[in-house]
Amino acid sequence: MSRVTVTRAIQAQPNDVWRLLTDLTARTHAAGGRVVLTRGEFGPGTAWREVRSQPDGAVLVEEFVVVEAVPPHLLVLASPGREVDYRTTWALRPARCRGERNTVVTVTQEAIPVGARGRIVAFFLGGLAARAVSGALRRDLAELAAGRAASVR
Repeated sequence: MSRVTVTRAIQAQPNDVWRLLTDLTARTHAAGGRVVLTRGEFGPGTAWREVRSQPDGAVLVEEFVVVEAVPPHLLVLASPGREVDYRTTWALRPARCRGERNTVVTVTQEAIPVGARGRIVAFFLGGLAARAVSGALRRDLAELAAGRAASVR
C-alpha cells in the first residue's frame, strides 16, 4: 500500500471549504464534468463519476463513493480501480494565521493493491505513481482554494 499526503491552508472557514468540496455541481478539475450516480443528500453512499484531463493530455474517468462524511471536518472517499483501489481522506481543520480565519486541508490518498498483479504493479510503479498523485492532489487543493476566492467575488 502506498500513501501520499498533501496539505494546504485556504483563506476560508471550514464550513465554506466543506461546501465547495462537497458541491457536486461545481465544475472544478472535472474537465468533462461530473455525473452524480445517486440521489438524495450528500453523505455516505453518495456516488459520482468524473472525467479528468491529465497534464499529458490523457483522459481519466474515475468513480467516487462517499464512505464517511463528518461535516465540516472529514470526508472519506473510495474509488475502485483495475489493479488498485483508492481511498482518499480530506481532513479540514480551522486555523488562524495573522488574525485571519483559515482552514488547513490535508488530503491523503492510499492505494491498496488488488490481487497479485496489483501488488506487482504497485511495486514497480509505486514511486512514479506517488509523484503523479501528489501533483494531482496539489492541483485539487489549488482549485479548491481558487474556488473559494471565486465564491467571495
